Amino acid sequence: MTKVLTDSLDIVRKLGPVFAQRVGQYEAEDTFVKENYADLKAEKFFSAMVPVEFGGGGTSHRQMCQSLKELATFCPSTALCSSMHQHLIAAAVYNHTNGKPGAKLLDAVVAKELVLVSTGATDWLASNGTMIKVDGGYNLDARKIFASGSPAGDLAISSAPYNDPEEGWQVLHFPVPLNAKGVLIENNWQAMGMRGTGSNTLIFDEVFIPEDSIALRRPQGDFHAVWNVVLTVAMPLIMSVYAGIAEAAATIAREKAASRPDPSATYLLGEMENALATTQLAHNEMVDITNDFDFDAVDETANAILIRKTITAKAAKETVEKAMEAVGGTGYFRSTGLERLLRDVLASQFHPLAEKKQLLFTGRMAQGLDPVEALG
Repeated sequence: MTKVLTDSLDIVRKLGPVFAQRVGQYEAEDTFVKENYADLKAEKFFSAMVPVEFGGGGTSHRQMCQSLKELATFCPSTALCSSMHQHLIAAAVYNHTNGKPGAKLLDAVVAKELVLVSTGATDWLASNGTMIKVDGGYNLDARKIFASGSPAGDLAISSAPYNDPEEGWQVLHFPVPLNAKGVLIENNWQAMGMRGTGSNTLIFDEVFIPEDSIALRRPQGDFHAVWNVVLTVAMPLIMSVYAGIAEAAATIAREKAASRPDPSATYLLGEMENALATTQLAHNEMVDITNDFDFDAVDETANAILIRKTITAKAAKETVEKAMEAVGGTGYFRSTGLERLLRDVLASQFHPLAEKKQLLFTGRMAQGLDPVEALG
């Protein structure tokens, strides 16, 4: 068995109580969890899931899911933006393990404990932006929203469409150093919940993308096999955060509602426990499907993950809602922590795929169709 050099759970349990003390300030000021990220970086949390052969920590995908879930009970914003970094690591690990490009990114992360930023919210099938061919590469212009962790990020993993003169419209995938000329972080993350994630908009203004940095070319608009990898490794990590929020809310409700004389509180706690169990069961199945990178990257695997993503999100939201209802009016006060958890858990619905898109994806597969209707 490969020796694990970095125990991500130990890091979370060491730093978590400190993070919990900072939540209120980040929340009130709409500020990025800068100090938390610095603490995680010092403990090599960002290279924890990189395999030992690269000099990383060797933490498994399953353990990282558990770590993010526990981290969310202390600071959901820190957990969520960390999950965005970790899912990019996870995709690189899977690709490298299966003979595809990934080693270069893993080497770079370990060398400098780089923080990765995903622009995935605007990188779905069609992507956005423009790429113009120039000598040695391309000039990129784009606006990428929801770039979580951007204030502390080193490298964005992004994509944009390019009209190839021979192949037609394609989407090119590539890394972009956040200190590159033409990259601007628009400090516009003022949101209902998850206020500390720093999920700002990245602006790329004629940013040069070298030809040799293009990691993937795919037809624009089609459901490419790359998504079977990305969805399968990413969604269990991301939804770990919301499972953790649900568990944190249930803990508060059990404590606060224990002595309520109103019989309805008992009934509501029962509903809450059922919703929590549903959250945990669906999330655990997601982790099992990914199986520490031992899975077949096929449409059926992605479909199974997406179904459970929807179930996890809905059940997590219901858990927090029932927790607040069970506690009663005092749950509406910020001092209980429940109203923040309720706002934070609502973000679960916006990660891919949103419920209605997932139902369409799954329904098409049930009809024997391609999961997404091609644009071409």
